Amino acid sequence: MATAKKTTAAAEEVKKPAAKKATPKAKAEPKAAPKAKKVVDENKYVARLKKKYDDEIVPALMSKYNYKSIMQVPHLEKIVLNVGVGDATSNSKLLDDSVRELAEITGQKPVVTKAKKSVASFKLREGMPIGCKVTLRGARMYEFLDKLVTISLPRVRDFRGVSKNAFDGRGNYTLGVKEQLIFPEIDFDKVSKTRGMDVVIVTTANTDEEAYTLLEMLGMPFHK
Repeated sequence: MATAKKTTAAAEEVKKPAAKKATPKAKAEPKAAPKAKKVVDENKYVARLKKKYDDEIVPALMSKYNYKSIMQVPHLEKIVLNVGVGDATSNSKLLDDSVRELAEITGQKPVVTKAKKSVASFKLREGMPIGCKVTLRGARMYEFLDKLVTISLPRVRDFRGVSKNAFDGRGNYTLGVKEQLIFPEIDFDKVSKTRGMDVVIVTTANTDEEAYTLLEMLGMPFHK
């Protein structure tokens, strides 16, 4: 009898479902990372003047000069703007103002230029900062030239065009600007002193004639 009870109790224990194992709590899902802001790729941007060069000027130059390859067609290589600040030897703030204005005009940080020689009569020592310059390439170069020929130069008082005789014999053109006020970025009320600047347009043209035709097609208003 006792043996039968033990057998029944053992059978009931076997029938009982096994206790469920405690499952660990699911880990909280990590928060989604914030979406990165889209960055505009400057290499994909095509300036208006660059598009005109590719679509209109290149075929016209190939037809006029009978180039055998498109690689022979002259193009803009760079534009260099140079501002001399000789009185910075006595007042360094004037140089800071010129650097700020040149940065506003070009959209690029200028490089400070220093004296290469000492000149006692001008109280100038070698290595002193006496100016600033900017070298533009790519889209900024075309944007600056577009602004120069369509907006800035026409604002010059009694403007009749730029000289044809400012080529250097190797296809490069130098233009002198008497005051920075012709550029729309400059606020007249913030200008401490009017200053001029040199604008050097470097091309890949082999002759001045080819460079003249290129710049004329790009909109440079040469004096007739």
